[in-house]
Amino acid sequence: MTHKNFAFTILFFCSFLLAYPQGVASTSEYIKELTSSWTGPRFDDGRPKVSDALLKRLKGIQMEEAWGYLRGHGFHNQYEGNWQIIHPDSVMTGRVVTAQYMPLRPDFKQLIKIKGAKENRDTIGGSNSWPIEILQPGDVYVADGYGRVIDGTLIGSNLGNAIYANSQNGVIFDGGVRDLKGLRDIKGFNGWIRGDDPSFLKEQMLTSINAPIRIGRAIVLPGDVVLANRYGTIFIPSHLVSKLVLASEVVGLRDQFGFQRLREKTYTPGQIDTKWTDAIKADFRSWLNQYPDSKLPMTRQELNEYMKTQ
Repeated sequence: MTHKNFAFTILFFCSFLLAYPQGVASTSEYIKELTSSWTGPRFDDGRPKVSDALLKRLKGIQMEEAWGYLRGHGFHNQYEGNWQIIHPDSVMTGRVVTAQYMPLRPDFKQLIKIKGAKENRDTIGGSNSWPIEILQPGDVYVADGYGRVIDGTLIGSNLGNAIYANSQNGVIFDGGVRDLKGLRDIKGFNGWIRGDDPSFLKEQMLTSINAPIRIGRAIVLPGDVVLANRYGTIFIPSHLVSKLVLASEVVGLRDQFGFQRLREKTYTPGQIDTKWTDAIKADFRSWLNQYPDSKLPMTRQELNEYMKTQ
């Protein structure tokens, strides 16, 4: 064997070894690398396991507060709006499971099916059921369907029921759904979608699960936490959720204080809607000390520790 052929052979086998482990779903090791700033518990698939208590508190956070916190920490591409919402008056939070869809290509679809079989996935039905099968309670199924609605309906009412049974939550699809009435009838289920159409999923294929995806102008990683309400969706890195919630809750208390003092005409709008003086800050701290513990969104200890840093 010549040196040239030997080098080619080594290169070929190295490329093969690097490519072979790539499956439909990201490995737990890759997800841990993507979310390396998270230091808490994880699911078996590697995703950060943000607590249910934090997910519940996140529901009370306004979109602007979450957006402002993330922008202040260098995350400028986490928000997406302009949704059709199945139940607009509801708020949804949860841990993200991602999926990516692309236009159908037969040879690639066949490879995905082969790799799915090796991962013990159900190859009898459509691959759009695969992300649903791995959902855990508190998860939100987030899919990049590149905005396609006609022939791009990722679920109907059957899969919608399966999603809710596994996650007790809903979906965020940059794509379409079918059987919207049936989805609306699933109690507790909700969806942020681009539209609905009676067509079936056609000329479109699943390409990855739990890999980074783009949802409109936002980038989403598996294990992110999503806040979704009638004002849009925001995807929060797992390691920032706890601090974001607490900081946003304090902003909410500041707003309550400011609104109350404006109604009382204690301060002028100009005094409240700018950097506060030391006197106003002291008044706010006194107001906080008298705030009933039972009505605080956080514990008194959390609040006191936070205020020490301000």
